[in-house]
Amino acid sequence: MARALARPALLAAALLLAACDGTQPLIKHEPKQPGPFPEADRPVATIVSSRWSTEEARDRLNEASRVMDLAEIRKGMSVADLGAGEGYYTTRLASRVGAEGRVLAEDIVPAVRDALAERVTRERLENVSVRLGMPADPRLPENSFDRILMVHMYHEIEQPYEFLWRMRPSLRRGGLVVVVDANRPTRDHGTPPALLKCEFAAVGYAQVDFREMRSAGGYFSTFRAAGPRPDPAAIRACRINDEAKAG
Repeated sequence: MARALARPALLAAALLLAACDGTQPLIKHEPKQPGPFPEADRPVATIVSSRWSTEEARDRLNEASRVMDLAEIRKGMSVADLGAGEGYYTTRLASRVGAEGRVLAEDIVPAVRDALAERVTRERLENVSVRLGMPADPRLPENSFDRILMVHMYHEIEQPYEFLWRMRPSLRRGGLVVVVDANRPTRDHGTPPALLKCEFAAVGYAQVDFREMRSAGGYFSTFRAAGPRPDPAAIRACRINDEAKAG
C-alpha cells in the first residue's frame, strides 16, 4: 500500500524535475531586447505629485492665460495636455478652444487619470477626452493636434528620445509642442534649456520660441517638427552637463 501511494509522488517529482531542467521553463519570460532608442544621459526626476502649485496661486500670476496667449491657442484648435495631472491646464484649454475645439488630457498614473476624468464629467467639459498614456509613448493619433502642451513634466520622462519620436507624427502641419519647465537640473525637477533644445533636435524638432517666464515657474519654449523623422538607431543622446547649463 505504501508503495502504491509513493508512486504518484515519485511521478510528480520526476515531472517537476523535468520541468526544471532548463529546457521547458515553468514561467515563460520574453527575452529582453535592447531598444533602438538611446538612453537619456541625465537623471530622471521621480513623479512626486500631480500638482505643481495651487490653481489659485497660478491664476493670480495669470499663468495659464499667458502660456495660451504665447502659444497662440485659439477657438477650434485641437490640443493635447500631456501630464495633465489634476487638470489645471485642461479645464482652461477647454474654455479657450471652445465647443468647436478638442482637448485630449493624458496622464500615466491611473489614479490621477481617473480623478481628472471625474472632474471633467463633474464640470461637464464635453470637448475634453481623458486617457491613460504610457511612459515612453503618448499614444497620440497621427496628424491630430495643433498644439501639444508639456507643462512641468518633461524632466519626468524616462525615455525622452522614444517619447518625442513617437509623439511627432501627431502634430498637424504647423503644429507646435509647448514646453514649460524650470531652469535647473533634471534631478531637481527642471530641464536646462540647452539640454531641452538638444534632446528635441536629436529627434527632428526645431526650436521656434524661448523666453523666461517666471510666472510659470521657469521658461516657455515651443518646437515644431523639422525635416524627416530620424531612424531610431541614428539618434544620438545629448552629452550635456545639465548642472553646468543650469547656471
